[in-house]
Amino acid sequence: MSVTPSVTPKTGDDGVILSLAGAWIIAAGRALETSAASVTSAAQGAKNAVIDLTGIERMDTAGAWVIDRARTELVGEGIQAAYRGARPEHAILLKEAGYRPLDPPKQVRTSHLMVLLAAVGETVYDAGLDLVDIVDYLGEIVVMWLRLSPNPLRWRWTSVAYHLEMYSLRSVPIIALINFLVGAIVMQQGVFQLARFGASPYAVNLVGVLGLRELGVLMTSIMIAGRTGSAITAEIGSMKMREEIDALKVMALDPLEVLVMPRLVALAVALPILTFVADMATLGGGLIVSWIYAGMTPEVFITRLQGAIGTNTFLVGLIKAPFMAVMIGLIASTEGMEVRGSAESLGRCVTSSVVKSIFMVIVMDGVFAMFFTAIDY
Repeated sequence: MSVTPSVTPKTGDDGVILSLAGAWIIAAGRALETSAASVTSAAQGAKNAVIDLTGIERMDTAGAWVIDRARTELVGEGIQAAYRGARPEHAILLKEAGYRPLDPPKQVRTSHLMVLLAAVGETVYDAGLDLVDIVDYLGEIVVMWLRLSPNPLRWRWTSVAYHLEMYSLRSVPIIALINFLVGAIVMQQGVFQLARFGASPYAVNLVGVLGLRELGVLMTSIMIAGRTGSAITAEIGSMKMREEIDALKVMALDPLEVLVMPRLVALAVALPILTFVADMATLGGGLIVSWIYAGMTPEVFITRLQGAIGTNTFLVGLIKAPFMAVMIGLIASTEGMEVRGSAESLGRCVTSSVVKSIFMVIVMDGVFAMFFTAIDY
């Protein structure tokens, strides 16, 4: 049995008759397209064309598609084309798998202003959804804390101790270095700028108040958001990708209790400790720069510092720290749970976690600053 399709044109009273024969199947390959092209070329100049399918031995969907495409092209050129002698199964193929031209997509012109407004609206909507998710997650955390508080043995203290070491002890070098440099820079600029007014000793007040109230806790929180928040999101997200969280649920274990609570507790304990380290490093950087750059001895620096700050100045930074730790942990955990099954999703959620955490840390710092100013603390 031949598998080569063929076309035999013949002129009749009804116009040109195109007799198709052979096997019009995809196995014919290039011959299928060549025969379909000859159908169109053989009917050029005629007013009517009859496509005789009596001689076709085999036909599949590919053959039906190219035959019907040739007929559609003839109709498009003003030639009346029709089928004749099709077997029932071939007629069904021509009807169901026939050629259907695709309409080009309509080009919708949208102004750049509308695109910008749509992007802003989508961002605001996504921010609202994130806020709802965080508040919902916070409620679950509070309920879990109330459930675990009466029974201390249910707390996973080994996990808490491990994460506390990872979040606090191993973060001390980078936190101390960054805040030491910040204190040194603020002191150097304070001495230089205030020297114009003969008030360079007041740079100690600047470093003391600004470092203890704002810079220490703010720089530490930003560093923890980038270092620890991203790690929490990546860890929980990887577990979500590998279906380890689903496995915990199958074993009747609550992922919130097993994964999130130990990290939140460790973070809430670690951040105040790191804030204290950051405060001391900031003051140390200011002391050394004042000694080298302004000729102010450590005794003079400490004396002026005692007169510039009070206990409330030191406590303001420590009070902020646990709240910022909880916010960083909530955002990191929420983003980790949003990871789907691809590496792209994991990377996007880690990036989103860091950006949102840093943004919320700065917002919370501003809110606390206004609050403590309002109560004169």
